Amino acid sequence: MPAKRAHSKEYTMSSILTNNGAMVALQTLKSVNKGLGQTQNEISTGKSVASAKDNSAIWAISKQMDSDVKGFKAISESLSLGQSTVTVARNAAETITDLLTNIKGKIVAAQEANVDRGKIQTDIAALTKQIESVVGAAQFNGLNLLDGTSTEAVDVLSSLDRNASGVKASSISVERQNLSLDATATTATFGPTAANDASLIQNGAAADDSVVAVASGAGQEISIESVQSGASYRIVLGDVQLKADGGGTAVGARTFEYVANTGDSAETVSRNLRSQVSAYLGASTDNGDYTVVSNGTDPSKFTINNASGVALNVNVEAATGGTPGTSATGNGLGALKAIDVSSEVGAGNALAAIDDLIETAIDAAASFGSAQGRIETQSDFVSKLSDSLKSGIGALVDADMEEASARLQALQVQQQLATQSLSIANQAPQSILSLFR
Repeated sequence: MPAKRAHSKEYTMSSILTNNGAMVALQTLKSVNKGLGQTQNEISTGKSVASAKDNSAIWAISKQMDSDVKGFKAISESLSLGQSTVTVARNAAETITDLLTNIKGKIVAAQEANVDRGKIQTDIAALTKQIESVVGAAQFNGLNLLDGTSTEAVDVLSSLDRNASGVKASSISVERQNLSLDATATTATFGPTAANDASLIQNGAAADDSVVAVASGAGQEISIESVQSGASYRIVLGDVQLKADGGGTAVGARTFEYVANTGDSAETVSRNLRSQVSAYLGASTDNGDYTVVSNGTDPSKFTINNASGVALNVNVEAATGGTPGTSATGNGLGALKAIDVSSEVGAGNALAAIDDLIETAIDAAASFGSAQGRIETQSDFVSKLSDSLKSGIGALVDADMEEASARLQALQVQQQLATQSLSIANQAPQSILSLFR
């Protein structure tokens, strides 16, 4: 006969000292309560990682990014301050450019022979005072970029650059522009010592101080032969057919002068004299009667063309030992104070000076405009970068509220069930009492 199989039976012992069911239910309830507490904390704080104990690595990364966000907030404020400062300077430079353009218009008007140059000079002086006022008022928070009190660039904090070696700050450098009128201005003085005209300036005459009659339909070339500091150049035009008030014909004469400065070239002298002659003829004669044309291949020469119907007399003179006038370069707008159109020669010299001053103001406005554009671009970038960093921090530490809400409800149900289970397990030893009745 086959052997009988042994049956093993497991018996569950009832005890009033050890309640295994209650212990299991209690551990389950504790686990549920812990999860419920974490979920409630996420909901109340809005963060899944609220402290280093939640997730130390993520918490450390988020705190570093948060410090960068606060740093970029300070940078944004710095950029706003810098942008306002540069905007004030740019607006002032543009206003000064407009005022200098108005002054040039009055200087051109002073080229005519039949105008009241004294009144024009009064207007120019008033406009000069207005420019001084604009320069003085062009400050923001006490910083003036136009008054020439300093040549040091202004650094505007623009970024925090982080790399493997650490963090460093970077700045946008804004160059100051000198548009002040504080520099001492002097007028040019024609040289006292007569020179050989042909060695400095020529008009084709056979001898020094010889007048060349330029017939109608012809032209006369003026050539700057050499340049030295203090060399003085003079062009005298005679029998110019002027525009007369009320019609008719008027004949006039005009003298143009330039005293060379250190660093001037033949081209510089030629351009200056050409500018004076051209402006005078353009303002005082009928269009087409006279034209002034530069030599395309040799900038030290220019030609005066006569189409007035009568001869034009052209004479040149030269001298040495003259005193150059104040240059606008490196002295702000100090040369503006030397402009005086009350005399014929002064009116001619003012033309070349005003062009240099206008160019100085235009360059200043362009420089500030470029700096302002760069600051605005950086400001927009910093704003977008801060938003991106905030979004990144949120992705790391913010709680998913939909998930947290669903988990809360599930845990609340589990808590109720665990509580009920613990209650049932705690009542189990009472059934043992029935064995002793």
